[in-house]
Amino acid sequence: MSTRSYEGSELELFETAANWKAYWSSRIAAHVRGRVLDVGAGIGATAKLLASGHVDSWTALEPDPNLAERIEDAVRASRLPGRVSVRRGTLASIDASESFDTILYIDVLEHIVDDRGELLAAARHLKSEGHLIVLAPAHQWLYSPFDRAIGHHRRYSRQSLLAAAPDPLHATDCRYLDSVGMIASLANRVLLRSSTPTLSQIALWDRVMVPCSRRLDPLLSGRLGKSVLGMFHAPRRHGTAAPG
Repeated sequence: MSTRSYEGSELELFETAANWKAYWSSRIAAHVRGRVLDVGAGIGATAKLLASGHVDSWTALEPDPNLAERIEDAVRASRLPGRVSVRRGTLASIDASESFDTILYIDVLEHIVDDRGELLAAARHLKSEGHLIVLAPAHQWLYSPFDRAIGHHRRYSRQSLLAAAPDPLHATDCRYLDSVGMIASLANRVLLRSSTPTLSQIALWDRVMVPCSRRLDPLLSGRLGKSVLGMFHAPRRHGTAAPG
């Protein structure tokens, strides 16, 4: 089993970003179902949002033992559904025979050095017609001291995220989110150059900018934003029956 300590400190900071979490999760909720693998589950924030409805089981895969323990504590305290289970490790610790209907990389892929190799390995764990979903920070020109401080190797464009996905997967959607939030990210990159946003900055972004983005993004057809969302669909395997 591979474990490692997470160097970032943003998980608690962004825990309060309710509007942002509601926004991106609404874009993917319909595709999160069946057996779910949440890679780099952190403190279980994504499970809290989406581990219900059509989800049969939720595997929270987390390499940091301290973060994994926090998820386990949340399950025991019923702050997370009982269908959530924790695995301590990385994708390499998942047995080759295991497969999932949905695999999630929510603000995780940018932390992985070999992102293409990671997604290729993830595709091998997808069931026939399963979904792989990636949410990541957008635009390398927005890379800031904050990105560096929390261990981001890169930010993505639509093109680079599509290029990172292996050929067997078909992109059903790839778009930018949070067009107004780009202003905050650009200000931090050019003016503030802060390695850590303050709670008041996050509150301003989440309460004011995100609701504006949610109205503006559809008008821009997902062409601008500080995050990029990619949804990929596995092909139907020969001999696999269609769901009834």
